[in-house]
Amino acid sequence: MTAWIVLPFSLAAFSITGIWIVYAMAVMNHHVCPVENWSYNVTCTEETAKPGFPKTCCSLQDIPLISKCGSFPPESCLFSLIGNVGAFMVVMVCLLRYAQLIEQGQHCWINTSGLASGCVNALGLVMVGNFQVDHAKSLHYVGAGVAFPAGLLFVCLQCVLTHRVAATALDHWMAYMRLALAGGAVVSLVLSGVFFIHESFVLQHAAAICEWVFTVDILVFYGTFTYEFGTVTSETMMAALSRNRARGSGVVIGPGGRSVPLGGGTKGLKSPGSSNASTHLNCTTESVAML
Repeated sequence: MTAWIVLPFSLAAFSITGIWIVYAMAVMNHHVCPVENWSYNVTCTEETAKPGFPKTCCSLQDIPLISKCGSFPPESCLFSLIGNVGAFMVVMVCLLRYAQLIEQGQHCWINTSGLASGCVNALGLVMVGNFQVDHAKSLHYVGAGVAFPAGLLFVCLQCVLTHRVAATALDHWMAYMRLALAGGAVVSLVLSGVFFIHESFVLQHAAAICEWVFTVDILVFYGTFTYEFGTVTSETMMAALSRNRARGSGVVIGPGGRSVPLGGGTKGLKSPGSSNASTHLNCTTESVAML
């Protein structure tokens, strides 16, 4: 089952590579201006197309926001494909991570909220990918307004959960790296929103750059689950399913998906960074409620 490590890595590699290809296609097709261009005009006359070269006259409509890059064919087709496939992979990563944390004793609202926010993020990605901003602006903005905050909430919750289950030095290092990625995501998303509401060419361009930074940051965060997914087994998903079936039945689901009567003990858990048993950390709030 260690083949699951390919999933988060593939999500990050496929999506990051894909959106940059979409950007390159949009620039070459004169649908947006390159990121390095900071000179804009109020209006631009129709210029002669020069295949293989970017636009020389750029207006506010040519700012290279990710959504703008995927507005027109042929790049819009690839953009939709990336949104749909990426959303499916996000759901798979979130489900496996949720099940893995259940297996490690995290029967808490933080883990459940992480799963919910990840799925909402995927739903927003589908809307962003299939409703282009120049053709279905309202639906596109609804999708973006759902996907970005939900993605940010997911990474923040996963930072907390990573610290909770960390047992080895490598686990703690991963927790700190994710905290840094989450911090970068918060800053870039806030700056992108602040800059985007202004009509200034420079601030709009800065908003586009912050949006790119935020998107790549979140995708890299998803890719870091490669570290934990090496320990996913055939019992991981069964642990989550068994836990849901046992709710309200007077049974606590212990590590490995095995039922433990109330008052019974649980055994240690395996850390992603070690083959030895590590300390079992429970979510206090829900444990007390179940007792």
